[in-house]
Amino acid sequence: MALSKQITARELALEILEAVLEQGAYANLALNKALNQSHLSNTDKALVTELVYGTLTRKITLEWYLSSFIPDRDQLDSPVYPVLLLTLYQMLYLKKIPNRAAIHQAVDLVKKRLHSAAGGYVNAVLRKIQDQGVPDPASIKRLNKRLSVTYSLPVWLVRDLITEYGQERAEAIMASLLWRNRASIRIQNLAEKASLRDQLDARDSEISPYGLVKDHGPFAASQAFKEGLVTIQDESSQLVAPTLNLEGWERVLDACSAPGGKTTHIASYLDKGQVVALDLYDHKLALIEETAQRLGLTDRIKTQRLDARAVHKVFPPRYFDKILVDAPCSGIGLLRRKPDIRYRKNQEDLDQLQAVQLEILDSVCQTLQEGGIITYSTCTIFAKENQEVIQKFLEGHPDFEQVPLIHPKTEMMVDGCLLITPELFGTDGFFISQLRKKS
Repeated sequence: MALSKQITARELALEILEAVLEQGAYANLALNKALNQSHLSNTDKALVTELVYGTLTRKITLEWYLSSFIPDRDQLDSPVYPVLLLTLYQMLYLKKIPNRAAIHQAVDLVKKRLHSAAGGYVNAVLRKIQDQGVPDPASIKRLNKRLSVTYSLPVWLVRDLITEYGQERAEAIMASLLWRNRASIRIQNLAEKASLRDQLDARDSEISPYGLVKDHGPFAASQAFKEGLVTIQDESSQLVAPTLNLEGWERVLDACSAPGGKTTHIASYLDKGQVVALDLYDHKLALIEETAQRLGLTDRIKTQRLDARAVHKVFPPRYFDKILVDAPCSGIGLLRRKPDIRYRKNQEDLDQLQAVQLEILDSVCQTLQEGGIITYSTCTIFAKENQEVIQKFLEGHPDFEQVPLIHPKTEMMVDGCLLITPELFGTDGFFISQLRKKS
């Protein structure tokens, strides 16, 4: 994705969408890289972010609308189709942008990349949509298909959510994935919470005593962030480290640690102790080290490149007092802020991931002290990656028992675990449970 200094916001948004949709790039990485390299104003950067994430979030819905006006999308030259998606998103969901302006800019985008005839085609399609309006998804007879189009989710995900939660709650979850994602931070020192809340014009998190949130705002640009007083972390993720009940002296393993939010949270409880943070990739470990340095926690964190499934081959028995396994998962709970996940996963992934999750638990448990605890967490809301993993682990490891967790918000309590679905508090979907090695 080559960037020009003179590139416009919509041209940049189009290039990012093409990278995601046609080349398999991750939206958040492609967007951050492109914005960092661009010379756009902050206002235009915000527009690029809105266009990219908005179009990806509504992609299934937009494609269904376009199918009524385009008989054969496979015959369209690139970038006609992504331009149509991008522009239709603006026309339907961004009321501050007049339709005529959005259409005019779409035609210019295509003309620059192709020719006048292609621009004329785009103009004709969009003018027809403007005149006739889009069809109503309520006309779709099959329930799963109708909900798929309404909430822009793959049919398999709609089906699985209904199976897991029932239709009423599943629809509430689906609808919540279209809400605007809010910004959240974790404060390092609870004594500074009130002053930081006022300084950052934020409000308290409903679920995390360490959390501050606001509907909009680049927390990372604040002086408090630069000084290491706060760090970016979703509210539900902030609930993980406290479950370890750290006293400060422990040797802790964070088995799947990048990008380091939970690692640094663990380290903030330690004085004489240390957290060993593992990841498969050096560049991800570098992110943890960078955050640790900003927060003043480098002396309490040791990073190491290692597959968590091989922990027992590297560390001796009874080496760790406490362990966090924030396991690799489908990431379904993150769909609001990582919308392209829905196009990367399928039902089979959940089966494969469960095997990996159990392998990790089986490896790390061999290095735990008697009486020690393992906190197991994921950013997904399906039992196959959560409760079923805990159940299968306990069946194969009779020397472990489940530790019931508690939280004041009882609606997130399920069988002694925390299960935060996205519609409850507008956070990421998350699961947290705990195991103890019997003495």
